[in-house]
Amino acid sequence: MEFFTNLKEWFASIHIQEQIRDVDFTGLFTNPWFIIPFALLVCYLLYKQNWKDLIIITIFVAVWWVSGTDYMNSLLVDGEIQISKILPVIFGGAAVLGFVIYLFFGRSD
Repeated sequence: MEFFTNLKEWFASIHIQEQIRDVDFTGLFTNPWFIIPFALLVCYLLYKQNWKDLIIITIFVAVWWVSGTDYMNSLLVDGEIQISKILPVIFGGAAVLGFVIYLFFGRSD
């Protein structure tokens, strides 16, 4: 249990929830230093038909977007995890992880 206590203290000390909540999405996706290389990467992957990497990038962007929603911010109430709200997140994460494992090891291109 000491490991989980240390892990909880570490997450509290780095303020990751506030960092995710305070990301300026509009500023990021209108910043040419981000959007131009990102668009070039996506175009290159489309040209090479590298669907696996495109799917992985899409999953990362989707997880990043979902992590900033009001639902994710409501998972903790007064420092207590809401078990009825965390279970769909856990099962959804397990499904996404299973899909990523399938992409890497389950099939060949």
